[in-house]
Amino acid sequence: MPAVEGESTAQYVVRKLPEVTLAFWIMKIAATTLGETAGDLFAQTLRLGYFLTTIALFLMFVVTLLVQLRAKHYNPFFYWPVIVSTSMVGTTVSDFMNRDASSKYLAKGTTALGWGPQGLGLGYPTGAAILITLLGVIFVAWKFTGQTFVIRDIVTFRGEVLFWSAILVSNTLGTSMGDFLSDSSGLGYVGSVLLITGVLLVLVALIRVPFVPNVVLFWIAFVLTRPFGATAGDYLTKPIAKGGLDLGTAGSSAVLLAVLFAFMAYGHFRDRARGGGAHGEIPQ
Repeated sequence: MPAVEGESTAQYVVRKLPEVTLAFWIMKIAATTLGETAGDLFAQTLRLGYFLTTIALFLMFVVTLLVQLRAKHYNPFFYWPVIVSTSMVGTTVSDFMNRDASSKYLAKGTTALGWGPQGLGLGYPTGAAILITLLGVIFVAWKFTGQTFVIRDIVTFRGEVLFWSAILVSNTLGTSMGDFLSDSSGLGYVGSVLLITGVLLVLVALIRVPFVPNVVLFWIAFVLTRPFGATAGDYLTKPIAKGGLDLGTAGSSAVLLAVLFAFMAYGHFRDRARGGGAHGEIPQ
């Protein structure tokens, strides 16, 4: 129907997911680094083990996800806890898949971590291959549903479920990649961070290339920021003898949580100040 003169033709839908800005990527890196340090805090420092910690953190992920799915509009205090929980689950799932109870993965003098299986010992290459395959299956299924891959335009329940499934697997994959780079590649923590930073800068440069879809760049960057967080988290927490800063998992997690909370508060009050944006509405 033609628009009546003077009548706005803009239609509005409720935005459930955030806009992708510089602040988004800073928060993503902080959240994924927090996921690494907090996951290690529960599994290794507190010695709950990968198995028990994975179960507990997966339940946390389910709770935070249900809160996000039931929300009527985007709220950073709902969205980012899900990102953190997927990062923590990804850390322990990756460790459980790839590691075992050998002295290579346990602290000196430790023979076991918590109750239950200590790990499957698949190794990083096998674990990464499984996770890449699973992520590919999710994206293929996503494509066939006809749901958009542009996150700020995802407004359906099915689209959100696909999005969070991809997030959970990509964060687990990113942990495997980060651990492989920092532990097995010979690059060390600093070298791994520099390598991933270089790749991310290339992706930023490709944004201006017309024939490279920004959606593809976004998902590659989303996966790569997880190993960036994993290696950064290891650098903060691991002993100086192993190339880290030895700040500890508890202290590092507290600082990262404070940074993330500050950004969430800023985003929340900024949206409220925008009026309509407080309800996450975007023109279509």
